[in-house]
Amino acid sequence: MSAHNIDSVLIENRKFKPNPNFVARARIRKQEFDALHKMAAEDYTGFWAKQARELLSWHRPFKQVLDDSRAPHFTWFADGSLNVSYNCLDRHLGSRANKNAIIFEGEKGDVRTLTYQQLTDEVSRFANALKAQGIRSGDRVVIYMPMIPEAVIAMQACARIGAIHSVVFGGFSSESLRDRINDAGARMVITADGGNRGGKIVELKAATDKALAGGCPSIDKVIVCQRTKHNIPMKAGRDIWWHDAIAKQNTDCPPVWVDAEHPLFLLYTSGSTGKPKGIQHSSAGYLLGAILTNLWVFDLRESDIFWCTADVGWITGHTYVAYGPLAAGGTLMMYEGAPTIPDAGRFWKMVQEHKVSIFYTAPTAIRALMKLGDSFPNKYDLSSLRLLGTVGEPINPEAWMWYHTVIGKEHCPIVDTWWQTETGSNMITPLPGVTATKPGSCTIPLPGIAADVVDEDGNSITTPNQGGYLVIKKPFPSQLRTIWGDDARYASTYYPKFGGKYYLAGDSARKDEDGYFWIMGRIDDVLNVSGHRLGTMEVESALVAHPKVAEAAVVGRPDDIKGEAIFAYVVLRGARPAGGVDAAITKELRDWVGEQIGAIAKPDDIRFADNLPKTRSGKIMRRLLRNIARGEDITSDTSTLENPDILLQLQGKV
Repeated sequence: MSAHNIDSVLIENRKFKPNPNFVARARIRKQEFDALHKMAAEDYTGFWAKQARELLSWHRPFKQVLDDSRAPHFTWFADGSLNVSYNCLDRHLGSRANKNAIIFEGEKGDVRTLTYQQLTDEVSRFANALKAQGIRSGDRVVIYMPMIPEAVIAMQACARIGAIHSVVFGGFSSESLRDRINDAGARMVITADGGNRGGKIVELKAATDKALAGGCPSIDKVIVCQRTKHNIPMKAGRDIWWHDAIAKQNTDCPPVWVDAEHPLFLLYTSGSTGKPKGIQHSSAGYLLGAILTNLWVFDLRESDIFWCTADVGWITGHTYVAYGPLAAGGTLMMYEGAPTIPDAGRFWKMVQEHKVSIFYTAPTAIRALMKLGDSFPNKYDLSSLRLLGTVGEPINPEAWMWYHTVIGKEHCPIVDTWWQTETGSNMITPLPGVTATKPGSCTIPLPGIAADVVDEDGNSITTPNQGGYLVIKKPFPSQLRTIWGDDARYASTYYPKFGGKYYLAGDSARKDEDGYFWIMGRIDDVLNVSGHRLGTMEVESALVAHPKVAEAAVVGRPDDIKGEAIFAYVVLRGARPAGGVDAAITKELRDWVGEQIGAIAKPDDIRFADNLPKTRSGKIMRRLLRNIARGEDITSDTSTLENPDILLQLQGKV
């Protein structure tokens, strides 16, 4: 075995064909799907040009499709011009003016709706307010908001006048906010007095004030939306209430037509060096990926209520809340708060009350709700659901099956989507009217996406279930254009191998005998145990398949004999053992993994906890788990943790 190969040790044989009733009405069926793949294979640029002309409204039509002369800096449709806000709002007013664009529910139960006409008016009014404060095309604006309609309004208003927004997740600390403001050179922050989350007020204005006090010389103004209405200080000459800013503004704000490659937004991700990376997305290429995948992957129809539970502070909230559903003329659902307030039935109660038909959430949320039992979803009528989706990380098969049986009642297709902040939109995913699904597999690439699994030398791996590097072999419209202000870092991060020809996703993957893709974990999450390279995801899936386990995370720790030892953190369906250790259940789980995978994958250490360290978006902070497993002090920023107290429990201190 090559030292560079990654062993795949988890085999999943269950397979579910598309629901015939769904297929009968699907937007894309097998014949169309095959034709799209054939078209993309035979005329790649022609395929993308056709999609761009049919799905987007252009002010100046493009003639040039792809320019790869400066690879890996690619441009698409560069001689065309358009406006993203126009594509999301104005072009629908003739037929959808009175259709709900947004249905919002606050954590305390308040409900608001905005039709397309009302949303267009609010966006135009706020865009005029931005112009009145001196914001122009190309200026950067940081948005630090709760998950309320004003967050989408602010994003769309920036797009309307050509300003470049950078949304900072409301759970980030003041230090993280300051770093992003300064890297972007932002002129304005749009925030709120606070947000409601977990029964508490998230102090957004206080964090903004602290960030600016630490030194943000580029900021001229702060616009503050009144959400929680608690007392906050306002700095004269700098701070303006949202309602005052729009008070004298009218609803006539013509869109600013921008070049196709004009940056729409920056979205910062954590970098391995500690300096956040400002992922820069274009206007036309990004929007094409957003609308195309909303139509194809989610089979979006005129009558659908589409609820993506992601916050707009993440790429999922950009593409499947703020832009994609609106560009496709859909109705989107927004929710401000936590999924367990007042209890674990909150999501399902909202599905029932708002007749949600498409539900898209993270595996971590699914596992957390699964742990709390079937009784909560079983209280509610979920019959409005017709399609389910997962996003953010690979979903383990047992959580997939729970989602399928308990939430989907075995009739809803599940689209397990693989994509990244950097790709902008779904890349590898089932199409619900076409693809037979396997629990835990994101299945096959979309038409026009040249994904592959390659070895260390960049050669396609043809042996089924042999792991390797996940790559995209051809440029695609929705991919990032660069890292803001750092072209060299962009090239070295995403095109570092294989002669700079392929986009390196940073994930390990395998393809099975049907050509289905299985994500095995991040390349840097691969364990090297006694010369065997194991993907952490597969060990985690084996653990969660045990009936006593609700959730698991696996990391490596140095081992003098094996090179790396497997350290597992496990959340049980029942109570946590005293002190976080239990010899009997540890042996049971180790033996179980040995049976499921093989002795090589047995965890050397298992620590039990009530939960895992997660951000408010539901992502597990694995670097903290690695610190704990290795006995290292935690010195990195933990301000984004939903549950910071869990660290003491994971360290065995409580």
